[in-house]
Amino acid sequence: MQYSISLIVKLTIKNHCPFFLFFSKPVTSVIFNNNFNCKDLFTSMKIKHYAHQNRMLVAIDCIIFGFDGQNLKLLLIQRGFEPEKGKWSLMGGFVHEKESLDAAAERILKKLTGIDDVYLEQLYAYGDPKRDPVERTISVTYFSLIDIHQYEKQISKEYHAEWFLLKKIPSLIFDHAAMIAMAKEKLRYKAAFHPVLFELLPEKFTLPQLQNLYEDVYNSEIDKRNFSRKVLSTGLLIKQNQKEKLGSKKGAFFYKLHKKKYLHNFNAFLNFIPNNKI
Repeated sequence: MQYSISLIVKLTIKNHCPFFLFFSKPVTSVIFNNNFNCKDLFTSMKIKHYAHQNRMLVAIDCIIFGFDGQNLKLLLIQRGFEPEKGKWSLMGGFVHEKESLDAAAERILKKLTGIDDVYLEQLYAYGDPKRDPVERTISVTYFSLIDIHQYEKQISKEYHAEWFLLKKIPSLIFDHAAMIAMAKEKLRYKAAFHPVLFELLPEKFTLPQLQNLYEDVYNSEIDKRNFSRKVLSTGLLIKQNQKEKLGSKKGAFFYKLHKKKYLHNFNAFLNFIPNNKI
């Protein structure tokens, strides 16, 4: 079957499928067989367009912060393959062909550390053409904040997973130091506007524990008296009758967070964030 075509031709063919063909130059005719299907044509056009594009790898890197009751830490592993084999690294790996980014992050974290059932939040995509010396690789970072004691039995030793103090992070591969720096900024912002840090504390906690956590997150020393005064002035903490006496003979009273009041007045905690570091 033959159709005469000028510059633009509208065709209604198999399955009553209308479409337009655009030509940069005049043509006299085009031939379609009786089995022609417009869906096939569009698919063919798309494939042809994709075929000439660059190919690159997509990777995931997981940034896991953890609190042990005294200090905020970062989980690292020793890289298991070249380049940079044996050096300290974030938990990373490549995304499989039929896998979503979220699913890849969960799979990679569990494989390299043994940790699963953790909420991972997508943070940023790193695409410097030279970030990986072997192959052009885009890395999508995810981060999470966990209670170390809650997951310590899950930690796998296969890749030498180890917790490091934020102030004593070793030299890392590629651009992982920049990834961690951005994650820390994100954590500071979230800590200012959401009760995420309180989720790391036990139900009952002391003011020294809370102060240690805030000092680690904001990388600043906070005056003990001012911190206690400002925190208690918010009215968001409920004082308990019991004391924790492991730190001193005098002991420190336990407190609980008043969650309902916090949700309605979270801005109160902005008053004691060091130098408004958010």
